[in-house]
Amino acid sequence: MNVIPLKLNGLFLIELDLRGDGRGFFVERFNLEQFKKAGLPYSFVQDNHSRSRPGVVRGLHYQHTPPQGKLVGVTRGRIFDVALDLRKDSPTYGQTESAELSDLNGRLLWIPSGFAHGFCVLGDDPADLFYKVDAPYNPDGEEGILWNDPGLGIQWPVQDPIVSDRDRIMPTLAEHHLAQSPSSAPV
Repeated sequence: MNVIPLKLNGLFLIELDLRGDGRGFFVERFNLEQFKKAGLPYSFVQDNHSRSRPGVVRGLHYQHTPPQGKLVGVTRGRIFDVALDLRKDSPTYGQTESAELSDLNGRLLWIPSGFAHGFCVLGDDPADLFYKVDAPYNPDGEEGILWNDPGLGIQWPVQDPIVSDRDRIMPTLAEHHLAQSPSSAPV
């Protein structure tokens, strides 16, 4: 396992040891001792699995109550994964980082609490995301930022994306910042 700190503090790209041959491959997606040794979070309370069609964009979502971090990986297909720093006291507040995750590149992305997360499916096949979270899901504690907020400058590599009605009406980061109450501030 190779742990790569990214430009946004607390965000890590994790390259796993993918072992393959003519039959296929094997990868160890989580190992408690390896995560402890690397200084990564290892206390997870829930595993989630989602499937999305080609061209789908989801996000940018985050959970503030309770704050939730995510260890994101892909078990089928390819995605362009995006993390947005929402931590008001961070020098990288409002900045994004992206990475391609796929079932064949052996990469995971650790997205700590205080970040919004989104992705789009690349290629012609559906993508399955499998992700661990460090706090239980709370629909009342979830918010989001507009996926195509021009102020963020995210270069989504998809034309004519499929976006949910909910994600189409999320506020921009500037609108979110102005409307945000202290009780819903990301940590």
